[in-house]
Amino acid sequence: MANLFARSIHDLTAAAWFGGSLMGAIGLNGATAEAHDPSERTRLSSRGWMRWAPVQTAAFTTHLLADAAIAWDNKDRIAKQDGVARDTIVKTIVTVVGAAVTGYSALLGKKVDRLADEGAVGATEPSRDASPELQAAQQQLKVLQWVIPVFAAAVIILGAKHGEMQRPQNVFQGLFRS
Repeated sequence: MANLFARSIHDLTAAAWFGGSLMGAIGLNGATAEAHDPSERTRLSSRGWMRWAPVQTAAFTTHLLADAAIAWDNKDRIAKQDGVARDTIVKTIVTVVGAAVTGYSALLGKKVDRLADEGAVGATEPSRDASPELQAAQQQLKVLQWVIPVFAAAVIILGAKHGEMQRPQNVFQGLFRS
């Protein structure tokens, strides 16, 4: 039952990361571009992301705790079944790099919020007369808003692959190969 709980938390938190990042890029950033006041476009987007940040932080924290519990429960399989250790390492790297990219985008978002009075075309589209600092932050966010869900999707896909590796025929073949 503990493993079911850990796996559920693991998958739900990855889903929150994926869904939250896509909703923010498409829904929040897209909707704030329609604000009449150019300074409100970045300010409203930043406020929305700030409201999401504690949820995202809690999701990352519980995701990592669930991941550790799953790894502990499967330590023998990780050590003995061909390919499981490699895939665990890859998934860990993808998760950590994705979390770092998400954290970096939060720092960029704070910079955009600080410079919101300069106005913008949209949350990630700077105006022509924006400062180089605001333009750079928004241009980076424009890319990262799509990179982050790719990391989250990769974590979900790698988790599904781990699940497939636990099917009895795959465990048998993996133990036989190693």
